[in-house]
Amino acid sequence: MDFAPVVNQLAELLWLLIPIAIGTEILKSPWFKGKFGEFFVNFSAKHMLNPNTYHLIKNVTLPTDDGSTQIDHIIVSKFGVFVVETKNMKGWIFGNP
Repeated sequence: MDFAPVVNQLAELLWLLIPIAIGTEILKSPWFKGKFGEFFVNFSAKHMLNPNTYHLIKNVTLPTDDGSTQIDHIIVSKFGVFVVETKNMKGWIFGNP
């Protein structure tokens, strides 16, 4: 019995399923969720806040005593300075000044 047609069909199916599986894993990864979250905050700030009142500064790196720290978004306005850190975490988030 010739199994070549069956093997060819399985190979074609695998070539379709492998990229879908890889794409699904990338979309579920914390890296992608973090990048998408930062993109969403940047997009929202640019398109929902009045550019004459609010100024968005992205990805600021500041020196600290033990190295450096990175801030995702700083929004400066006449109402104050807003520091926004985008995280992809479940549960409670604690911080200090």
